[in-house]
Amino acid sequence: MGDNVTLSEFFGKKNIVLYFYPKDESAGCTREACGFRDSYDVFTSLGAEVLGVSGQSVESHGSFATHHGLPFILLSDEKNEVRQLYGVPATMGVILGRVTFIIDKKGIVRHVFSSQFQPEKHIEEALKVLKELEKE
Repeated sequence: MGDNVTLSEFFGKKNIVLYFYPKDESAGCTREACGFRDSYDVFTSLGAEVLGVSGQSVESHGSFATHHGLPFILLSDEKNEVRQLYGVPATMGVILGRVTFIIDKKGIVRHVFSSQFQPEKHIEEALKVLKELEKE
């Protein structure tokens, strides 16, 4: 907990599902995280790693992950620098955006899905794209 994570450590080994979400323990974010948790075995069987990113602290993420039994890494982006690098917008200028990136083993972004109000759809979209990548 509290270690730096770089996507390049996964390159050549795994596809990455990098999902940005607004806030730990909010209703939509909890549904989304639990959806990724419930499908985590499917993601790993497709050769992918799931990484969640939001602006809360490492401690907040630790509590959120423990509370909901999340088996994947949550990354703290307290200054929203990573969010800005990926161009994740705010919804209505206020709520931090909910965007999922599918990044292949070569580090190429293959799909971007943005939907603030359909958190569960992020899981469905990610699985669909990973299954397509598996065929390549």
